[in-house]
Amino acid sequence: MPAPSSASPADGLRFAFGTLTVLPAGLTRWDRAAARVGMLCAPVVGLVVGVVAAGTGLVLLLLGAGPPLAAVASVAVPAALTRGLHLDGLADTADGLGSGKPAEDALRIMKQSDVGPFGVLTLVLVLLAQVAALAQAYGDSWARGALAAVVSAVAARLALTLAARPGVPPARPEGLGAAVAGVVPVRGAAVAVLLATGTLAGAGAALGAPDALRAGLAVLMAAGAAELLLRHCVRRFGGVTGDVFGGLAETAATTALVVMSLG
Repeated sequence: MPAPSSASPADGLRFAFGTLTVLPAGLTRWDRAAARVGMLCAPVVGLVVGVVAAGTGLVLLLLGAGPPLAAVASVAVPAALTRGLHLDGLADTADGLGSGKPAEDALRIMKQSDVGPFGVLTLVLVLLAQVAALAQAYGDSWARGALAAVVSAVAARLALTLAARPGVPPARPEGLGAAVAGVVPVRGAAVAVLLATGTLAGAGAALGAPDALRAGLAVLMAAGAAELLLRHCVRRFGGVTGDVFGGLAETAATTALVVMSLG
């Protein structure tokens, strides 16, 4: 029986949570209709992940921990909720890009189970940057730190929505990249950007106009940084893979956290 041509919001949410987190989602459909709605719902997944990350950091602050420890916990939560898949994708993408080899060889390197020197270096620097930026935000105020954790998680998943738009081909005929490549309409991607930016800027407004501006700018800068990496990966690999999606998410999250820590 052919797959239905449309998917409900519930189907999309199950797809999004089932593929982007370890949370029990009851994933029942793995087709492009469900993927379309699911990738549009990716920022909602980010919102849930971000709230859990922020809540964990705030609990530690309440118990007397300092900003650095709260920051480590807030960075660890998204990693745990994804089983480290985005970080693993970042490392594999770094190894593929750093190899300097043709696309076929680079993709083979990315599929290997070990992590090379480029991947290790990238992971260390990215995690250090995320913890340092969040510690700065928590040090400014608990509310700014919590907001930064939420903004980074939403921005990370928004990058996945944008990467699933038409014109971005899969690098392989199988895997997550092939399942979601090109499923998100351009108009839907644009609406997702506007909603995410407006919602997070509105949340920042509760802390004052500077934080509203900072949150909105963080989302846009994160999307821009992820777009630069996406274009580079498409040129080098011929398209996207699940690893590339992970690299895009971590790039966007890091960029958002850096922006949120400034000023």
